Amino acid sequence: MTELLVGTRKGLVVLRGRRGGTFEMAARTFAGEVVEFATRDPRTGRYFAGVTHGQFGPHLFYADDPAGKWEQAEGPAFPPGAGAAVERIWAVQPGAGEDELWCGVAPAALFHSLDGGRSWSLVRALWDVPERVHWEGGAGGLCLHSICPWPADPNRLAVGISSAGVWLTDDGGKSWRRSVKGLVPRYLPEEARKDTHAYCVHNMHRAAGQPTTLYMQFHGGVYRSDDAGASWIDIGTDRGLPSDFGFPLAIDPSDPDRAFVIPLAADADRVTPGGRVCVYETRDRGATWNALANGLPQTQAYLTVLRQAFCRDSDTPLGLYFGAQSGEVFGSADGGASWSTVAARLPPVLSLRCG
Repeated sequence: MTELLVGTRKGLVVLRGRRGGTFEMAARTFAGEVVEFATRDPRTGRYFAGVTHGQFGPHLFYADDPAGKWEQAEGPAFPPGAGAAVERIWAVQPGAGEDELWCGVAPAALFHSLDGGRSWSLVRALWDVPERVHWEGGAGGLCLHSICPWPADPNRLAVGISSAGVWLTDDGGKSWRRSVKGLVPRYLPEEARKDTHAYCVHNMHRAAGQPTTLYMQFHGGVYRSDDAGASWIDIGTDRGLPSDFGFPLAIDPSDPDRAFVIPLAADADRVTPGGRVCVYETRDRGATWNALANGLPQTQAYLTVLRQAFCRDSDTPLGLYFGAQSGEVFGSADGGASWSTVAARLPPVLSLRCG
C-alpha cells in the first residue's frame, strides 16, 4: 500500500492505494486551511504538516495518525530580538542524528529539533551571517526550501535559499559558507552578475547513495555538484530539455546518475511547455535528458507544478508522483515509463510526499 500526503490550499489530503492502481482518499484534515507542506518521518512514523491559518498564521503540527489528533509543535518561531516572524513553513527534513529534524521557513531561516519535532530552535549562525543584509527574495519570497543532510553525519548539511544561493556547514550549523561557484544568474544583466548575492535556487537534493552528488533546479538552469556543493556544473543547456526553467526535482535513491525534472516554459510563463505535460529523466548525470510522457496529457494541458509537489518512493521499480495547481495528481509505478491519474479535482496542490 502506497500513501501520498498532498498539501493543498484547502487542507491536507491523504491518498492510499496500490502502486500502479487506484488511490482513494483516506483522510482530509485542516479543512479550509492552507497546508504548505506535509511529510512523514520514516524513522518514527510521525507525520508533520505546516499549516497557515488565515487569521493565526503558520504553525507546525505533528501526529502519529494523519486521520487522528494533531498536536501543535513548540515552534518554529523566532526568539525575541530576532526582529522577524515566521511567514511560511517550507520544508521539514529528517536529519542524520537520532530524533533530529530540520525545518526551513520564510523569511529564510533554518530551525533545528532534537526531540523528534516537538520543539524547535533557530539556527542562529545562519540567521546572523553578515551577507544576510544583501539577501533578496524571489517571486515566492525569501525562503529556505531545500535541506540536504549528509547521511550518518549530523555535522554536514547543505541548504538552498531563494534567492541567496547554497549554504554549507561542516560543524552542525555553528558556521556557514556560501557556495555558488559555477552558477550563472542569467536573469541578471551580465555586468550585474559579478557582485550579486541574488542566486535563485529553486530546488536541491542530495543523492542518497553518493552524498557528494547534488542536483539543483536553478532559476534558469539545471546543475549538478560532484564535490558536495562546493562547485556546480551546468547540465541543462542544449541537452534535451525544452526549457531550463522549473521547480520540481527528484533523484533515484538507488542510482546517483539518475534524476528527474519537470520543466516549465519560462519565468514569465510558468506552465508546461507547449501544453504538453512531461517529466524529463537523465540516466547519465545530466549529459542527456529524455521525455517521459506516456499517459500524461499532451494537448492543451498548461499545468503548473510547484517546487514541493514532486516526490519519489524507494521501491523497485521506482515510484514517481507529482501534483498540479489544477488539482490533479499523477503517478508512475515503473520509474516514469508510464503514468496514470492518481487523483483529480483536488484543491490546488502545494506539496506532495510519499508517506
